[in-house]
Amino acid sequence: MMKVKEPTPQEIKNLRMYSEWGLTDEEYRMIEEDILHRMPNYTETGLFSVMWSEHCSYKNSKPVLSKFPTHGPQVLQGPGEGAGIVDIGDGQAVVFKAESHNHPSAVEPYEGAATGVGGIIRDIFSMGARPIAILDSLRFGELTNERTKYLLEEVVAGISGYGNCIGIPTVGGEVAFDPCYEGNPLVNAMCVGLIDHKNIQKGQAKGVGNAIMYVGAKTGRDGIHGATFASEEFVEGEEQQRSAVQVGDPFMEKLLLEACLELILEHANILVGIQDMGAAGLVSSSAEMASKAGSGLTLYLDDVPQRESGMTPYEMMLSESQERMLICVEKGHEAEVIDLFQKYELDAVTIGKVTDDGLYRLNHKGVEVANLPVDALAEDAPVYHKQCKEPARIKTFEALADFKPNITDGTKTLLKLLQQPTIASKKMIYETYDSQVRTNTVVLPGSDAAVLRVRGTQKALAMTTDCNGRYLYLNPEIGGQIAVAEAARNIVASGGKPLAITDCLNYGSPDKPEGFWELWTSADGIAKACEILGTPVISGNVSLYNETDGQAVYPTPVIGMVGLIENLSDITTQEFKDVDDLIYVLGETKADFNGSELQKMTLGLIEGKLMNFDLAVEKEIQQLVLTAIKSGVIQSAHDCSEGGLGVALAESVFEKELGIEVELPMPVSLLFSETQSRFVLSIKPENKEKFEELMNGKAQWIGKVTDNRTISIQTENQKIEVQTETAKALWEEAIPCLMK
Repeated sequence: MMKVKEPTPQEIKNLRMYSEWGLTDEEYRMIEEDILHRMPNYTETGLFSVMWSEHCSYKNSKPVLSKFPTHGPQVLQGPGEGAGIVDIGDGQAVVFKAESHNHPSAVEPYEGAATGVGGIIRDIFSMGARPIAILDSLRFGELTNERTKYLLEEVVAGISGYGNCIGIPTVGGEVAFDPCYEGNPLVNAMCVGLIDHKNIQKGQAKGVGNAIMYVGAKTGRDGIHGATFASEEFVEGEEQQRSAVQVGDPFMEKLLLEACLELILEHANILVGIQDMGAAGLVSSSAEMASKAGSGLTLYLDDVPQRESGMTPYEMMLSESQERMLICVEKGHEAEVIDLFQKYELDAVTIGKVTDDGLYRLNHKGVEVANLPVDALAEDAPVYHKQCKEPARIKTFEALADFKPNITDGTKTLLKLLQQPTIASKKMIYETYDSQVRTNTVVLPGSDAAVLRVRGTQKALAMTTDCNGRYLYLNPEIGGQIAVAEAARNIVASGGKPLAITDCLNYGSPDKPEGFWELWTSADGIAKACEILGTPVISGNVSLYNETDGQAVYPTPVIGMVGLIENLSDITTQEFKDVDDLIYVLGETKADFNGSELQKMTLGLIEGKLMNFDLAVEKEIQQLVLTAIKSGVIQSAHDCSEGGLGVALAESVFEKELGIEVELPMPVSLLFSETQSRFVLSIKPENKEKFEELMNGKAQWIGKVTDNRTISIQTENQKIEVQTETAKALWEEAIPCLMK
């Protein structure tokens, strides 16, 4: 292989080569004049370019993230480590985080989605936790588009192919379809793990002379500049960067998971720190571990396990090859680690040592190829307070008259809504996932939240991912509040008390003042909802530049939430249970059609000002439901979301194919309003008095469950009547039909 000569520092500067890697002229100047007092060489420029990318440094979003509440009596570890940790009592804790893999999934949907799952799993076990569940949150363009069908099929195959092989159930998630995601799908994955407090790990490299060891798969040339790639907009027609997408091996990851957990649980006395090699690979894990501990590092790159020949320091440091971890162990105990990993047929190699000079030094073939202050890479990236400007559409929307649907046939409208891909059954998708491996899953995909029991206790965990980007498009602040509130409603409907959130902030370019305004204002909404609902932000990630040819996605801050169900007997699901059970609606219904599924279905677009939303009312309604569930009077609970009350009632009937007789003192159109803070609840007739007393006049009795297998809803001006079987078939077959 012919050796290519690396450009000299002078050539890099003169030709502005750093700009191709995402560094600005001013950033290059800072590196040269303020930090190094010399020109950086090729390898050093590469290290700065990935570590100062938005994906690694959060340089555009740090001011935004500082708005979030991150503390609470339940929080054991907030943002800043591989994942957040929340106490669930009895010396146990739940560990969770969400990550995006949007750009890789647009280019190589199978590998992009698979390695997104692999990366988030490593974040969980690097904390010392055993991963117990995966959830996803996906956004695609319309299913009338051939490329969208291909992306959906491949992304789902990638998620299931990886998660199922590794033996972690995929238990829940959400999928929505809107034209704005056509060129830039969103693929967000969340992983949840369990840990005992005593086993919690940190990613740190401290103790002079201690060994830095590389464990797991060998390093190749895949995923180089993946972090930079994730921090740029797409342009159609350009040669897409396939080399920036990593390649995953779930079987290798399973071995790595078991080896790392054995190291943590049985060799805790020699383990100083452990961190996943995720975005920006070896450079980010090593620099962050040293920076957090206030130490320095020397790495010997000749010792890095490599699966390709002739790799340069630049390639080794920036590769994002999967299934690799970096650990720091007590000096003199390296052989113990090597023996342990050998048992799992994995590499474990000492590639460096901890120093006390605060410098980050790399040696290759006897030459020092990098010598930088470690904090310059990990801590000192510039932080930008970007310009904010309200998009013109917001004023236009505020001036518009509210959308008022004219519904001539309520039955037809309900059936058509049930077939909209965002509302339709996602069975075709989640049936490709193994949701029951490890046999802890109590509530399978299809209800408001997934529920997993905590073995050996009476407790369970409820988990969900939620966000309606349409609401944020109309009003980012209120839309941000609603995203958190809906996640909490899903947890509450399952019998859980919301604990905390993780987020994936998916937005367009922060370099456009309108794009940054969306991020900035929606963060205010998310922060306020988290404060009022008592769910601090414990982890998450930021995915900006989700644009294709200047067209940004809707602001889509996906909220992953976990809640604690204190007793298995409190687990609640959305389907109606028994004939003659009484049906109630909790919460008020108003004419809220802007941003609704009905508006999109009728007009083909979203416009107008978003509904009013009151977090105090939301909190009160959720509290009423949780109290009623814990009092043992609730048979089923389902929150009203897309498609409103009509869709919520239909979805509650489908599972057991029962019927309902409902009377509503409202015009038929209000059945499809998307007013927030509402639940559909069912109870046994004998609990009527107790239930109504608990509800304090807030719940309205609207009908009962029947055995005639007909959905019958009488409104002020129309009667909806359809066979349950007919409605369910249309709802279940909508996505498979479109995919054909």
